Amino acid sequence: MDEYKAYNLDYFPENILIDVLSYLGVRELVRAGRVCKRWKRLVKDQRLWRLVDLTAWKGVTSRILWLLLRQYLGCGLRCLRLRGLLLSARGGTFLSESWLKALSTKCPRLSKLYLLHADLRTLPSCQLLPPSLQVLELRGCELPREFFNQTHLTSPAHSQERAEATSSVGAQQQRRDQKGKGLSSPSGIGIERLVLNNVPSFTDQHLQSLTSWEKLNRLELRDTFRVTANGLRSCAAKEGPCGVEGLSRLKFLEIGITGRQGYQLQMASLGLGAGWLGLEELSLGGKEVGPGLLCASRLKDLKNLCLWACTLSEMQIVRSCRMLRGLRRLEFLDVIFQPRQCPPEVEGEGGDGERRRRR
Repeated sequence: MDEYKAYNLDYFPENILIDVLSYLGVRELVRAGRVCKRWKRLVKDQRLWRLVDLTAWKGVTSRILWLLLRQYLGCGLRCLRLRGLLLSARGGTFLSESWLKALSTKCPRLSKLYLLHADLRTLPSCQLLPPSLQVLELRGCELPREFFNQTHLTSPAHSQERAEATSSVGAQQQRRDQKGKGLSSPSGIGIERLVLNNVPSFTDQHLQSLTSWEKLNRLELRDTFRVTANGLRSCAAKEGPCGVEGLSRLKFLEIGITGRQGYQLQMASLGLGAGWLGLEELSLGGKEVGPGLLCASRLKDLKNLCLWACTLSEMQIVRSCRMLRGLRRLEFLDVIFQPRQCPPEVEGEGGDGERRRRR
């Protein structure tokens, strides 16, 4: 042991030191970079900045975000979790357009963004977010009306070139052909999964804007009680005069609420009866999922059905799933089953009726 007392951290290889530093949080990493020049260089290693979680750091301001972006964040960033200043008295802009543009340039591999209690009403459109995003999760955020609209934000030079191309008949015909074939625009939104958790400002208008997202295949609505049945019906993927309209690429849909407005959102699930072509996975949760479960029987392409945090009877499940010929998996999470109540015509059948119902 006397021989090892003469050694310190300077004798450790850099790979081992980086593994040790990976267990530290963001604030501890920044502090560790002030120890010496070697640690300052090691802290900037991009292997330590792949998953950055700032939700536990309640005092994050725009100044701190600029500092992290200029000195630490880079091409290694894959997932970023931020906590905004929605309930803070300090005010000010948390996510500015200039910071988001710098984030897109310096972190071209960022694929997942999680925002908690962020006020996004200062952003005109979600197209200001990094174009490399594949997953966007919003929790407790405030949204403007036109946030999900797919408006093309381009430079003046690009706009002039596009205007000249628009004037030609050939360019117009080419765009019609691309639209008919389902080809996406280079400047389109590339988000494949959108999670909205406790976003009160999300309405049917926002849901309608999502129909222009050509890569969206997973949509999760949790505690978004301003969505109505008419809003879901208007966005349903169904056959139209120009082919399949609505959320045609959507494969997974989740509708769930646990708050006081649960009844409103569960009644909104009546919009599932509009058909929804191509929907393969459905998740329903809340105190009462009866309306949504009843309408889910009309989803011809449904393969997986998940029911969670609700109270159901066996007969409700049997009657709703009887028409789902393509159903392959039925999952229950925290489901309370009501006591079995057999009708008189079934009670007289004896064991054969019970076996048929269970089958």
